[in-house]
Parts: sequence; C-alpha cells; structure tokens
Amino acid sequence: MKNSKRDIRSLTKEELKDFFVSRGMKAFRAVQVYEWLWKKGVADFDRMTNLSLEMRSMLKEQFELRAVHPAYHQKSKDGTIKNALRLYDGLLVESVLIPSGSRVTACISSQVGCAMGCAFCATAQLSKRRDLSVGEIYDQVVLAMKQSEEYYGHKLSNIVFMGMGEPLLNYKNVMGAIDRITSDEGLGMSPKRITLSTVGVAKKIKQMADEGAAFKLAVSLHSALDSTRSRMMPVNRNTGLKELMQALEYWYRKTGNRITFEYIVWKGVNDRREDIQALVRFCKRVPSKVNLIPYNPVDAYDWQPADDEVLQAYEQALKRENIIVLRRESRGRDIDAACGQLAGKGE
Repeated sequence: MKNSKRDIRSLTKEELKDFFVSRGMKAFRAVQVYEWLWKKGVADFDRMTNLSLEMRSMLKEQFELRAVHPAYHQKSKDGTIKNALRLYDGLLVESVLIPSGSRVTACISSQVGCAMGCAFCATAQLSKRRDLSVGEIYDQVVLAMKQSEEYYGHKLSNIVFMGMGEPLLNYKNVMGAIDRITSDEGLGMSPKRITLSTVGVAKKIKQMADEGAAFKLAVSLHSALDSTRSRMMPVNRNTGLKELMQALEYWYRKTGNRITFEYIVWKGVNDRREDIQALVRFCKRVPSKVNLIPYNPVDAYDWQPADDEVLQAYEQALKRENIIVLRRESRGRDIDAACGQLAGKGE
C-alpha cells in the first residue's frame, strides 16, 4: 500500500502555518517546527522538545520526515571523505568532503545518477534514477558541517554542487535547498561560498540570473569547439557553444559574477593547438577563469590524461591573454571520490 503521508520538508513556512491554523492551533507552532527542520536540522519529530507529546504524535500521523542517513564513509589518504548516504526509498547517493588547509569544501549531489551522458564520467553509467528533494540536498550539507568540525577542526567553508547529477535539471529543489542553506532561518551560509556547476543548461542559467542568484557559477566545458564538445557531452548537440555563451554573457550582465570554466585535457581529444586557441577565444568573450582539472580514471572508459607539456601550453596561452588559470589537484582518487568518479560503487 502506497504511503500517503507528505514529506514535511516539502512544505513552505506559510503552508505549515495553514496546517496548524486549520487544526485550531496557533501559527507560531509552525515557526517552531520550521526552525527545528531547517535551522537545527533535526531528523526526528521526537526531538522537537518544545512541542507537546500530543502535537509530536499528530505530526507523525500526518507527515514523514524523509531524512538522509549515512550508510558508510571512506577516508582517503589525503584526508578527503566520501559519504554514501541512504535515502528514504533505499537508493544511495554520494557526497564528498575535501580539506585544504584551513578550508573545507563539501561536494554535494543533486540527483541520484545523471541523465547527461557525458562520455568521461562514472556517474553517467548510472543513468538518472530521480531528483533529490530540498531536504535530501540540505541533509548532505548538515552532515558535512558536522564532519568538518569532527574530523578537521574547522567549520565548513564552501559548498560546490559538483556531485552526482545536473543541478539545473533539478532546478526547483536545488534553488530551494540553496535558499534554506543561505537563509537566516536555515544554516545562514553566505551564497558567495556556494558554487553551482552545470554542463551548460542555457535557459536555466538565464533564469538564475533573472532571479538574482548571488552564488557562483561554474561550467563543465572541456572544449570550446562544438564538434569536439558534442562528442564528449550530448548536451552540446542541443545547446551549442553559441547559445551557451549568450547565456553566460547574460549571466554576467545581470549578476556581475565571473564564470569559472572547468576543463579537463585528454590525450588525442582536446590536446591540439586549435583546442587551446578556441578556449582562449571563448574565455575572452566573458569575464572568466579556468580551472584545469586532472582526469581521474574511470574503470569503464579508456580516456587518457594529456601530457604535462600540453597543460603548460594551455596555461601559457591563457595567461598571455590575462585570463586567470589554475591547475587543480586531484583529491580522493584512491577512494573514487574525485571529480567524475562518483558512481555509487557501494550499491
């Protein structure tokens, strides 16, 4: 028999108020419950200790609290932690906690699996099972906050939506989670410490800009040539680089926030001089910086990282045009926690 109870975290504060008022109770009870759910992050109605036992029982009869529960975690030799998290319906999703000096970054998932089909990414092997709810995204951050202090002795400093899934194809729930994470009624984190990474869903990039997004935007680019990018990333066959650039220029005009391009270089794929020149031209169109990311091997694929001389050529060409370029280190590779490696292997 299908469970007819609603997930209480799918309700807005106003909807919670309507619920309590419709049952002859004061609206401030909704404010108390909302605070337990989002500011204190409780996963159990019985922990809402300023509510009567009768009221807690009523909430349990009417609602579910579909919290995420840690299934297990692995710790890399470099200190990176990968979490496997069990969802209410038994599915598994992964998130990663990455320490770097006094900074700790949480890499958060937005979907179970991914529908984008990028040819180099382990998550693409899973296909998409479903979107994560606002609460399921939020729970990953709450766990990361606790682990950051427990394992590293630092508060969580940054959040990146770079885990499993394409955030902009779960737009409503991702934006809802960011709202709870940044709100004073939630976790109170500055939106400037959040980066959303996308393969380039142009319409949604414009929508975020129109809605006044204050967080940072990163684009998983990997080629500035349509023919090459379309072979690697099916999204480019429908939304080419011209349309993507128009959306990015629109983003910058509306928000004033520079875009980060994430870029992996593979041998025999995008390691030619024309690839380098195309990236330079693309970056000059809009204020941006480039993160050169190491390729992390995936068992099912035969992709090979480019030689170091090629990466140096990319760096030199970008720097000559005063484009900021950073070479990122791979973290958590030994536990399949690095970029492109999240695939729910424990499942």
